[in-house]
Amino acid sequence: MSARPQTRPGRRRPPRSSRWVAGNQFELLENGEEFFPRVFDAIRAARSEVLLETFILFDDKIGRALHAALLAAAERGVDVHVLVDGFGSPDLPPPFLASLVQAGVHFRVFDPGGRRLFGRRLNVLRRMHRKIVVVDGELAFIGGINYSADHVADFGPEAKQDWAVQVRGPVVAHIQRFARCAVLPRGEERRRKLRAPLPELPAAGPADAIFVTRDNDLHTTAIERHYRIALRAARKRVVIANAYFFPGWRLVRELRRAARRGVDVRLILQGEPDMPIVKTAASLLYDHLLRAGVHIYEYCERPLHGKVALVDDEWSTVGSSNLDPLSLSLNLEANVIIRDREFNALLHRRLERLMADSCTQVEPQPKGAFEGLRLLRGYCVYHLVRWFPSWAGWLPRHAPTISLVQPEPEHAGSTR
Repeated sequence: MSARPQTRPGRRRPPRSSRWVAGNQFELLENGEEFFPRVFDAIRAARSEVLLETFILFDDKIGRALHAALLAAAERGVDVHVLVDGFGSPDLPPPFLASLVQAGVHFRVFDPGGRRLFGRRLNVLRRMHRKIVVVDGELAFIGGINYSADHVADFGPEAKQDWAVQVRGPVVAHIQRFARCAVLPRGEERRRKLRAPLPELPAAGPADAIFVTRDNDLHTTAIERHYRIALRAARKRVVIANAYFFPGWRLVRELRRAARRGVDVRLILQGEPDMPIVKTAASLLYDHLLRAGVHIYEYCERPLHGKVALVDDEWSTVGSSNLDPLSLSLNLEANVIIRDREFNALLHRRLERLMADSCTQVEPQPKGAFEGLRLLRGYCVYHLVRWFPSWAGWLPRHAPTISLVQPEPEHAGSTR
């Protein structure tokens, strides 16, 4: 990996992981209004390669805009690879897929279809939940935003609040290599591209970064571990905005410890959930966290879908990983960890505005007749999550497949 950044005169940095990559630029993109135009413009300007992974791709106005950009890129000779999750992107219309495949797009589906019982999919665990785009090996996007119309405000009250980042600099080469490994078929071309040395991209900005992923093989706890490292080092502030919050006991313990040593720990969670069980699960931890001094805010304007966090004045993360059992123990996820004061400050201003304008702060429950019952419930829930994520290993481990969508025969093309 790249050399460690030089230490500024008169300032000591804590020990750094050798995985930090220096010289990157990150631009925060909030919601589909900022994200989609950047991604579509980048694909329209692509010269040689587009790699795209997403959990959700729908045949709506956003999906069709992406379809048009990918189609145009493939038709002018760009090598386009797309990977979607079969559970998150079910039943895409055959004409939608056929036009892409016939233009030369390599369209793959993670665990397509799976077994069904009474019309329902059985393999709902261990999904491909990443959201990554890499264009020409020079520009990348990563975050929590899917390709569906519910990520733009005109969708209505159910439009989601979310974030992503645009990335330039040497860390893009690491994201590109990972995405190629995910989308390219096994064979000599894939081996050649993965064996090739990482290109030395020029520095684009002041940010250090680590591209970190979670899988069910070698990196089962990587994203959660980076959260816990940052929480242990926190001295001033922690702000976490996360849609699906029910973490394991180690992360809960670090949040409580940080608050108890005087760190201003704030959680922004769903107040208007897209699934009621999400708020119910998170609220089971409220009392345990509030009694330690953690401040909890519920975002009530619309469904929160973000997965961002910041610690002190430099550390931030943006990505696809929620802080719940699915993301931390089962799904395939990708985040980027950022060390940059300017980016941290911008993210902090955005989250402060969110808390001030669109959130309700959760107050500790007053003591009353049911105080003992509430404490017992908190104790039971806390010790339940102590077993997570270790119990994830007991769940079914179906072998996921990645299938390439094949072009239709010539004579069938007119009927699709």
